[in-house]
Amino acid sequence: MTKHIAVIGGGTMGQGIAYTAALAGFSVTLQDIAEDAIERAREFIESLLDRNVEKGFVQPQQREEARNNLSYTTDLQKAVETTDFVIEAALEIMELKINIFQQLDEWAPKHAILATNTSTMSPTEIAASTKRPEQCAAMHFFNPVPRMKLIEIIRGLDTSDETVEIVKQVAEKMGKETVEVNEFPGFVTSRMNCLIGNEAMNMLMEGVASAEDIDKALKLGLNHPMGPLELADLVGLDSRLRNMEYLYHQLGEKYRTSPVLVKYVKAGRLGRKSGRGFYDYTTEQKGK
Repeated sequence: MTKHIAVIGGGTMGQGIAYTAALAGFSVTLQDIAEDAIERAREFIESLLDRNVEKGFVQPQQREEARNNLSYTTDLQKAVETTDFVIEAALEIMELKINIFQQLDEWAPKHAILATNTSTMSPTEIAASTKRPEQCAAMHFFNPVPRMKLIEIIRGLDTSDETVEIVKQVAEKMGKETVEVNEFPGFVTSRMNCLIGNEAMNMLMEGVASAEDIDKALKLGLNHPMGPLELADLVGLDSRLRNMEYLYHQLGEKYRTSPVLVKYVKAGRLGRKSGRGFYDYTTEQKGK
């Protein structure tokens, strides 16, 4: 039975996963190598708990229980040495994920499940760096984690049925719906989403329409909750670029990255987190 979850990586996804898991009743340790990242994560989670109590989404007692469920550390070994379940939420860089999984395999208990939060990368390749590939899987959360209902569960080549069942149980306790995916680059959602977003970027580059009108067309005409350019800004254009380059390498020409995405990343326009991407977030009114 899963009681303790270690979340590795204190960025946007790690913060959201830790918050959601703690609110669901799991004991959670959030780890990041950088002390300032841990402090930002702590402040974000505290602020989100307070806001959601004010809005009535979370009861005051639930907030206190979630706070008591959470601990923070920069020490990876300490974070995982007594855990039942690890969710790695590091950057989408294969070498980094493999390095982390090798350490997790060494320090986490033998029974612990090791899950990677990835939107595109191979859980088979990551799991192969461990001595427990049958206990490894991908668990693709969506941003913002507390609000998004879906988790994609991706089987690696050696992932056991028991592991998939445990991952499903953890996801369901977090209040999420799941889909089970057999590993293939991009899985289901990222494979589709990257194509749509990339085409929107090409249309913007070609002058077909403005960013605002491209997004409006997909929201009102195709009933998408967010436009593809707004979504890319939310995800982070550097993250989207890494995903596109991986899919292009794995799946070929149809995933060739839009030149405008490369240009924006080179310019430091990374979306919401940098204040500017396809839209300008430094002013109240969005502009291209």
